[in-house]
Amino acid sequence: MINFRYPKTNRLLSSVEFRRVYAGKIFAADDTLVLNAIANDLGRVRLGLAVSKKVGNAVVRNRWKRRIREAFRLQQHDLAVGMDIVVRPRKGAVCDSTAIAKSISKLIRRASKKT
Repeated sequence: MINFRYPKTNRLLSSVEFRRVYAGKIFAADDTLVLNAIANDLGRVRLGLAVSKKVGNAVVRNRWKRRIREAFRLQQHDLAVGMDIVVRPRKGAVCDSTAIAKSISKLIRRASKKT
C-alpha cells in the first residue's frame, strides 16, 4: 500500500537548502509554475515553496501553497527519485488545482532529464 503522507523529511526548510537548489541552475517553467531543481543523494523528492507577496495577499498565497503541496503529495511516488525542488507560481497564473497537478508532474519530468 502506498503511503501518501508528506512528512518533514520530504520538505526543504532551511535557507541553505533553498540556496543550494537555486545555485544548481536546473530550471523548468510553463504557464502555471516555475521549478528549480537539483539532484540529491537521499532517494526521495523534497519540495520547497516560494510564494512571494507579488502573487497576492495572504489568503491567495496560502491557497497556492496548499494546492501545490497537495498536488505534490498525491504524485510524490510517481516522480523522479533523488531531487530537491523549489516551486513557485508564475506571475499572472490562475490558482487551479488541475493545472497545478499537471504542471508539477510535467516540470519535474523535464527537470529530471536535465540532471
